[in-house]
Amino acid sequence: MSNPIVSTEQLTFRYTNAKSIEFPDIHIEKGQHTLLLGDSGTGKTTLLNMLGGLSRPDTGHVKINGQDLSLLSNSKLDKFRSQYIGFIFQEAHLLKNLTLLENIKLAQSLAGKKVDVDEIHQVLKQLQLDHKTAAYPNELSRGQLQRAAIARSVINKPALLIADEPTAALDDNNTNRVLELLLGIVDTAGSTLLITTHDKRIKDQFSKMYLLK
Repeated sequence: MSNPIVSTEQLTFRYTNAKSIEFPDIHIEKGQHTLLLGDSGTGKTTLLNMLGGLSRPDTGHVKINGQDLSLLSNSKLDKFRSQYIGFIFQEAHLLKNLTLLENIKLAQSLAGKKVDVDEIHQVLKQLQLDHKTAAYPNELSRGQLQRAAIARSVINKPALLIADEPTAALDDNNTNRVLELLLGIVDTAGSTLLITTHDKRIKDQFSKMYLLK
């Protein structure tokens, strides 16, 4: 049996002067797109940060694509993350002084990959953004910025794509459109999608869920 994309056991995390948060064990197979549900304050973002290697748990283990993140030094963890994990945050965080095309070329470079402009154009075409390659972030609408963030996150075909509340600021039409595009493009890239949300509009499209309380 192949390694799961995500496997955790007995994770806990404690912020200074706060009680320790215990998390359920998570097991996600390749292609098993998953929702992480929970009200504000239940630790959704904290868990995402641990799964993405952005912070380390106090106890327990996180394995991504078979690699135990706790065994990696900070520099090796940075490299592993750039090659195997993609992130979509609520805000796009594109570099304002670079065009859309330049932002995505930079993502390829930072992962140590050869810049492939043809591949970038293919991804942007799938996201209906190929006419915006020369645009700067301040020239894009909110929906276009969100799609640009998706393009940047999938360009390196990460094993795991983590999306933190990707539809929170979008209306119903854009929510459905972004979700449809997101599911289509992760399947093309061979990535597995993990979304945190309390957006009830998207629950019906996922069969696997974890609820934080």
